[in-house]
Amino acid sequence: MSYEKVTQLQSRIIIGTKQTLKAMNNGEVSEVFIAKDADQHITDKVLEEAKKLQIPHVLVDSKKKLGLACKIDVDASTVAIKHE
Repeated sequence: MSYEKVTQLQSRIIIGTKQTLKAMNNGEVSEVFIAKDADQHITDKVLEEAKKLQIPHVLVDSKKKLGLACKIDVDASTVAIKHE
């Protein structure tokens, strides 16, 4: 379901760790998706911030599948969904 949700909400996604962290700190994010197979030193920052800010987070199996769900040609370690 997680990948489908990202695909369905194309107009509200933020792709990438830097952009995700910035949006989270600006209060723009309703949910975060984190790929389990991404480099942990990258994703740990997002996971810690999500917990701190009490933003729901979902761990997905594959950064490749997450990238495909975002309709991009590269892998995606983290993806955020903006508030409506």
